[in-house]
Amino acid sequence: MANDLKALLSPYGRPSLCDSVLPALLEGISGIAKALNQSQNISLAGTNNAFGDGQLNVDVSSENLIREALAKCPSVITASSEEDPVERLNQAQSGALGSERYTVAFDPLDGSSIIAPNWTVGTIIGIWEGDSALNQPVDKQIAAILGVYGPRTTAIVAVRVPGSEPCCLEIGIGQEPYSYEIVRTNVRLAEAPFKTRYFAPANLRAAAESEAYMRLVTHYIEQKYTLRYSGGLVPDVVHALVKGHGIYVSPVTGASKAKLRRLYELLPIALIVECAGGKAVDPSSGEDILSRPLDNCNERAGLVCGTMEEVDFVKRTLLNA
Repeated sequence: MANDLKALLSPYGRPSLCDSVLPALLEGISGIAKALNQSQNISLAGTNNAFGDGQLNVDVSSENLIREALAKCPSVITASSEEDPVERLNQAQSGALGSERYTVAFDPLDGSSIIAPNWTVGTIIGIWEGDSALNQPVDKQIAAILGVYGPRTTAIVAVRVPGSEPCCLEIGIGQEPYSYEIVRTNVRLAEAPFKTRYFAPANLRAAAESEAYMRLVTHYIEQKYTLRYSGGLVPDVVHALVKGHGIYVSPVTGASKAKLRRLYELLPIALIVECAGGKAVDPSSGEDILSRPLDNCNERAGLVCGTMEEVDFVKRTLLNA
C-alpha cells in the first residue's frame, strides 16, 4: 500500500516528501494510536508547555513519537509543536543540503479536554517548504495531515504544490504490524443539494454574548440541521470531510477569546479543507485563514470551515458582510 501512496503523489515531484516525510509521519500516528491504547490512566505529567498549559502524560508521549518520526527524515530541517513552539533543528540534520527542505509544525494530541472520557481525539500536522513557517507566503505550506484516533485510526492527507492540482486522501492505519491503506483517493466536500446538513457549533457559550451567533445557531435548529459536535476539533472537521457536508463554527467574542493557534491548528486544517473543495475563514474578519503570513508561533484566531455556501452564510450572519 505504501507504493500506492507514492504513485498517487509522485506527480508532485517531491520524492523526499512522498517517500520519507509523509510515510514517517503516518507511522508516528500509528505509534500514537498504540500508545493511547496502552494508556489506561490519563493524568497530568507535572509539566507545562511553553504557553503555560498543563501537559498530560499522553501529550508528552505523542510529542516524543512525532519527534522520533521526524528524526528519520533528513529533508525536514526544522520542527516545532504546540508543546514546544520554537522552530528547532531536526535531529536528522547533519548539515547536508538537498533540493527538498521542509519545516514541520504540529499539534501532537489535539483534544485534551475530551480524552479522559475516551472520546475521539487527533493529531494535526502542517508541512512547509523551506527552513521556517514564519514570515513565509502561506502557499509555502504544501501538505497537511489530520490523524484521527477513534474506533479505527485514520488520517486525512492533503498535498498542494504550486502548479499542480491539489490532492486529498483518506488513509486507514494499522498498528501491529504497522501498515496503512488508502481508503479514499479523493476526499471531497459535496455540492448542493444535500440530503443531510450538519453543523458543529464550537464555543456555544459565546451565543449568550453574541446576538449574531445566537441567530446563527437558531437558524441551524429551525432549518433542521443535524448536530454533530464532539468538542474535538479534529473529529468534528473530519466528520464533515467524510460525510461530504458540514459547517464548523468557533467564533470569537469580547469574553470568549481566540484559543486556536494558527500555526499548529488553523493553517493545516484550512489547507485540508480547501484541498477538499471547501473554505476556511476567520470569523472575526471574514478573511481566508490562508490569506496572510504568520508572524509568530502563538498567533490565535477563531475558525469557520466547511462547504463554501455554508461558510459564506456564516460570514454574512456574523459580520453582516
